[in-house]
Amino acid sequence: MAAVSAHAVAASVADPELPQLTLEDLGILRDVREDGDSVIATITPTYSGCPAMREISHDLAHRLQQAGYRTVEIRTQLSPAWTSDWITATGRAKLAAAGIAPPHTAPVRTGPVPLTLGSRPAVTCPHCGSTNTRETAAFSATACKSLHRCSDCSEPFEQVKAI
Repeated sequence: MAAVSAHAVAASVADPELPQLTLEDLGILRDVREDGDSVIATITPTYSGCPAMREISHDLAHRLQQAGYRTVEIRTQLSPAWTSDWITATGRAKLAAAGIAPPHTAPVRTGPVPLTLGSRPAVTCPHCGSTNTRETAAFSATACKSLHRCSDCSEPFEQVKAI
């Protein structure tokens, strides 16, 4: 049996596209069940076509095996779908500290969600805190981030998109 819990090991694995975040920070680690030296970890992709899932599964299995778990199974759970609201407060703080604007959180609603057309909420610059920012590209190095520039401090930055 491993000296460290499987959940602790899995929770500490870094995301390959946002390495400042762990799988737990990002909210994609859904479940970890261990039975002696066997473990089943369940993860949810940030979106169904996320190209990082193969690398995440490999890293997660490798880290669990290094921790002493002999039999490791990684499962993917698609429902319920991941939402950027699952990023933890710690994860949001880590994003901002790295100069990446965290996504807006969705208001808690009950019942039907109205479709509202119009401008999106202002993105806060992670460098100076200004909301005087503009999107310069809908996609960044990964499909889950967009590029922005602050009109006050002139710094470019990425934002993790709200999903």
